[in-house]
Amino acid sequence: MLRAYRSHDIRQAEVPLLAAGTPLMQRAAAATAFETVAELRRRGIGISGTSVLALVGAGNNGGDALFAAARLAQRGMQVSALCLGSCHEQGLAAARRARVRIHSLDEATGGSSEFIESLALPAVVWLDGLVGIGARGALREPMATLVESLEEVRRMRAHEPIMIAIDVPTGVGSDDGVVVGPALHADVTVTMGASKPGLILDPGCRYAGQVVEVPLGIEEFLPPEPALLSLSEADVLDLWDIPGPSSHKYTRGVVGLMTGSDSYPGAALLSAGAALAAGPGMVRYAGPKDVRRMVIARYPEIVTAPGRVQCWVIGSGMDMAETEAAAEAARRLQESVADGFPVVLDAGAIELAVETDLPSTVVLTPHAGELAQLLTGRGEVTTRADVENAPAKYARIAATLTGATILLKGSIDIACGPDDPLYAQGGAPAWRGVAGAGDVQAGLLGAMLAGWGDELAELGQGRGIPARIAAAASWVHGRAAHIAAGPGRGRPITASQISAAIGSAIGDALAN
Repeated sequence: MLRAYRSHDIRQAEVPLLAAGTPLMQRAAAATAFETVAELRRRGIGISGTSVLALVGAGNNGGDALFAAARLAQRGMQVSALCLGSCHEQGLAAARRARVRIHSLDEATGGSSEFIESLALPAVVWLDGLVGIGARGALREPMATLVESLEEVRRMRAHEPIMIAIDVPTGVGSDDGVVVGPALHADVTVTMGASKPGLILDPGCRYAGQVVEVPLGIEEFLPPEPALLSLSEADVLDLWDIPGPSSHKYTRGVVGLMTGSDSYPGAALLSAGAALAAGPGMVRYAGPKDVRRMVIARYPEIVTAPGRVQCWVIGSGMDMAETEAAAEAARRLQESVADGFPVVLDAGAIELAVETDLPSTVVLTPHAGELAQLLTGRGEVTTRADVENAPAKYARIAATLTGATILLKGSIDIACGPDDPLYAQGGAPAWRGVAGAGDVQAGLLGAMLAGWGDELAELGQGRGIPARIAAAASWVHGRAAHIAAGPGRGRPITASQISAAIGSAIGDALAN
């Protein structure tokens, strides 16, 4: 399991080590220099004589960059440092001893674009040590203009420089991944002590490149509850109840589907196929009569008679403008909540959470636009762009306002309840973003929750389980999309292909 921590927690964990005289800055500098050399070797670029530009801000992040610059110069690289403001004195002295060429942004050139270009254009490697993990909000001047100029130089080059960021790329919020204004794009981010949420969440992760986590010895001093979790294959398998000799359809979970409509029958087929592929004991379908015939024709093992259900999936492809369907959806939601069983509300059915407070056993599965509509309906005026730039923030707000668990779908899926840990699941191929993929994810999630239905009903509350299962469903969905897309850069896929690959995704995981 990947754990990420807020900047405050990282700093607090460093205190006892710094008090004991542990050379944390030297360790960080050594790791940065090592990863820089490793990246050059991966690209087949020689070390001796290669030009490096260290971008140095005030504070410890700049000190890391200066000490790393000194180490690279000692290896025979041609290193310059562009210092902004008052730099770390010991780091500056070490860089000068190693014959690093020191330049200041406020020297006679005045920090003109021509001056910046003269330093940045020839450099094969840029070390980003401008801003550390404590920065908040948009960059101030003259930092913002410097970053804009550097990004312009990067775009104008025939071959982009190799950008190595120290801890977090400049302009990316360490705690939330928010990017307000200009920011630097890293190829490699060398992050110290532990991962930071901003390197995992959208949109910050798009600036981070490959993230290398460097242990500094602070791990034992970090708090027991991280700011963010990301499940691994082993974590997902821990949630899977592998059938045994005494298992039967009710112990394995019965998932009910109220999905699809005459206008969108495909949603019913997609949610049904995904639910079956996840291995529940039974799938019941309770959609429109004509759609029901299509579902049975495709999947004869699905039951349409009423009966026991341990998790309902409601909303995928439904027309909530149809009075009868909307009333039936609300009834099933109310009954499940009263009995303590989990529910998945997808697509149009998410609107049921606008007027009703819900327990965390109800999981809402919006995309950014749907979440913005939900929040606005709850009195928190929000746009899609707001959600896309701070998905974790708005997912947590939605969970707090509604009481439900949120699975916010995107390139990085976010899962959280009002008080639960925050989960972020990435790594799915971009080919996953196709019509119907959300219907597949809803059916998959419903089947997984159904297996926990009796336990959740007995507990009488979520206790973080729905958020963890939602994160696990996201992991399986992403792995299935990878299988469907194929190796390398993959190929275009359909939602049906994702659904068809769910069994293989689970089977491959179980085989490891």
